[in-house]
Amino acid sequence: MANATLTPRRSQLTKGRMPSYTLWVVLAASIVVGAALAALVGFSLVPFALFSALIFIGAGTAVTGVVEGSRKARNRFAMFLIYGSFLVALLPLLSVIWTVLERGLPGLTYNFLFTSMNGVTGAIDNQVVAEGTPVLGGAYHAIVGTLQITLWATLISVPIGLLSAVYLVEYSTGGKLARAITFFVDVMTGIPSIVAGLFAAALFGQLFGPGTRTGFVAAVALSVLMIPVVVRSTEEMLKIVPNELREAAYALGVRKWRTITRVVIPTAISGIASGVTLAIARVIGETAPILVTAGFASSINWNVFGDWMSTLPTFIYYQILTPTSPTATDPSTQRAWAAALVLIIMVMLLNLAARLIARLFAPKTSR
Repeated sequence: MANATLTPRRSQLTKGRMPSYTLWVVLAASIVVGAALAALVGFSLVPFALFSALIFIGAGTAVTGVVEGSRKARNRFAMFLIYGSFLVALLPLLSVIWTVLERGLPGLTYNFLFTSMNGVTGAIDNQVVAEGTPVLGGAYHAIVGTLQITLWATLISVPIGLLSAVYLVEYSTGGKLARAITFFVDVMTGIPSIVAGLFAAALFGQLFGPGTRTGFVAAVALSVLMIPVVVRSTEEMLKIVPNELREAAYALGVRKWRTITRVVIPTAISGIASGVTLAIARVIGETAPILVTAGFASSINWNVFGDWMSTLPTFIYYQILTPTSPTATDPSTQRAWAAALVLIIMVMLLNLAARLIARLFAPKTSR
């Protein structure tokens, strides 16, 4: 009798619910129908994915409505739209990564990473194309320039941005100075990069004479772009630190500066490191301000305070715009894609380093 009374209750609990495999069956059918419709208009990946997605959304919503009711159908329709939006946002990223890997990996050789373009002429590229030999010349000078300029820009902007954010959150009382700093930070966030380059070029032109172009001038231009990003991200991270932590430190007699350095900043270090990484990634790919402030060089320059200097973005720009050989552009194109791949790898390593730093310096919560 007990089993007889429990059996209807189990059926009531499972009544009006689709089996877990239903949507997978609908997805498989949608892919088949989508492939057939795409073949009618000339099969390619984009129409196939579009037709399959639309059919799946419509069919999945309809099946859910028939089995589970309109309320569950509307909920599942919204879920399909959310997942679809995520995939649409993900596709360009995957496409960029795939394209750069496909075209950049063949040119990512030892010669490319550890030689410069010094002495490489159009005749050499013509000979490479005619004989099918490996491409000569690389981006070693551009990699060195990118690392040096970015390092100096970080050394300039991070302390200024961090201290400005600490003042705005910990010391200011909302007065005129704080409002002015916030206003100018917001304005600087939207400054075009070429304007920052012109500012640095004009500033050093007044100090050291017109036409002064060095890696340090480029670093100053990039710091103008980095500072507002560092200030804004650090400010938001410091604001979310609970006031109870500050009050507990003050109650123990800890001075304010020590509370900030020992409690507040370590608590927000993860977000601060992410903000600094975003700022570096924001400027490491800039081309216009580098051309204005550092020029372009085909040989290695280790002195950031003297002579022109090349970076990976300017290297890519010149390899595409003015190939080494106007009649044989394949070697220059290969160098440009390889440099783009190196630039993406550098940004990825910066993100990994920021996560590692945040994990090392974050406050320990375990006992």
